[in-house]
Amino acid sequence: MRIAAVALALWAAAVSSARAADVTFDDTARFLAGMQPSADSPLVPLTKDPGWQRHAEFFDGAFAQLEQRQLSKIRNWADVNLAAPRPTMFYLFSGPDFLYANAFYSKASTYVLAALEPVGAVPDLTRLPRGSVGAALYNVERSLGSILSFSFFITKQMKLDLHPNQVNGTLPILYVFLARSGKTIRNVEMVALDDKGGMHVGNDNPGSNATRGARITFAGADGEVRTLYYFATDLSNSGARAAGFLKFCETLGPGNSLIKSASYLLHSGNFTVARDWLLANSATILQDDSGIPLANYNARQWRFFPFGRYLGPIGEFPGRYQERYAELFTRAQPIDFGVGYRWQMHESNLLLSVRVPGSETAPVGETTSSAEPPPKPARPKRPRPPEPISPPPGRFFWFR
Repeated sequence: MRIAAVALALWAAAVSSARAADVTFDDTARFLAGMQPSADSPLVPLTKDPGWQRHAEFFDGAFAQLEQRQLSKIRNWADVNLAAPRPTMFYLFSGPDFLYANAFYSKASTYVLAALEPVGAVPDLTRLPRGSVGAALYNVERSLGSILSFSFFITKQMKLDLHPNQVNGTLPILYVFLARSGKTIRNVEMVALDDKGGMHVGNDNPGSNATRGARITFAGADGEVRTLYYFATDLSNSGARAAGFLKFCETLGPGNSLIKSASYLLHSGNFTVARDWLLANSATILQDDSGIPLANYNARQWRFFPFGRYLGPIGEFPGRYQERYAELFTRAQPIDFGVGYRWQMHESNLLLSVRVPGSETAPVGETTSSAEPPPKPARPKRPRPPEPISPPPGRFFWFR
C-alpha cells in the first residue's frame, strides 16, 4: 500500500504546479533515463538520492551493452541497406519502441508509432515524496527489461508495469528512449484524432471515440527538428474502420514501414484492414516473419531482400510457419545482430520489401514468393556471441 501511494503521488499529477512549470520536458526525460538534467533544473536535488544514482548506474550499463550488441550494428546495416528512406516511418504494433524505430530509420523526420497501450500523462517529478525515488524508478526499469534484453516488449508484462500508477502510460518510456538515443525534447502535446483523421490539440475534444495520442518534437545532434507521434489505438478490423488513425497516416505517406515482434496479428483475418493499408501506403516494408505473410504480397509490385536466418516462429505462436518464407531465405544475406522474437544472433530474420516504382496501379496477379536478392556485400566478420545483460544485485529483467 505504501509503494502504491508513493507511485500515485509520483505519476498521477499533471505538470501544473508553479515549480513543475520550471522543469522542461527534456529534463524530465533525462531524469527518468538516469541522465543528469540541466544544471539549473529543479530536478537536480533529486539526483542526489541513492535510488536515482543506482538507477542511473543500472541504465548506463544496460544501454551501453545494448548499443554495442545491437543498436550500433543495426544503424550500420541500415546505412547500407536503407539508403534512401522516406521522410515518414510507420511502426504499427510498436508499443513505445522508439529505440528501434530510430536505430533502423535514424534519418526519418516523422515517426508514427501505434499500439493498444495508453498514452498516459507527463509525470510531475517535483512532487516526488522524500525517499521514494528508487521505488518509483524501479518500475521504469521493469517496464524496459524485456526490450533491453531481447529487442521487444512482452505485452503481458508491459500491461502489468504500465497500467499501475507507478508509470502512467507509455509517455515516460518514450522519454527514456528519446533521451538515451541522444535526442533533446523540445515540446510535448496531447493530441486526438477524429474519425476522419483530423488532428485536435490539447483541450480541443473531438469526441469520446477519438484516438488519443501524443506529439513530441525533438532534435538530434544535427539540430534538425523531428516529430514523433504515438497513438493508442485498436488496429483490429473493427477498430481500424471506426477510428481515424489510418486516415491521418495517409496524409503523411507513403512512408517506410517497420513491423517487428507483432504477435503474428497480420496473419489473422481480423487484421486485414491494417495489413492492406500497409501494403497500399508503404514504399518499403521492413519486417520479421511476424509481419505480413509473404503470400499477401503481390510479387509484381514488390522486390524482396531477405536477411538473416528463418527458423520459423517460436513456440508461443504455433501454426505460423511459412514454407515460402523458408524458400526465400535460402538466398538470404547474413546480419550480425539479433532482432525480434528469435533475438539470438544468427537466429533472426529480416525481410526488406521494396515497392517496384510505378506499380501502385499494376494489376493484381497471383502472389508468389519469388525474389531477387540484391548484390552481396562483403561478408562481415563473425561476431562474438552477445553477452547477456547482468543487472546489479536487487534488479532483474523479465525473461520468457
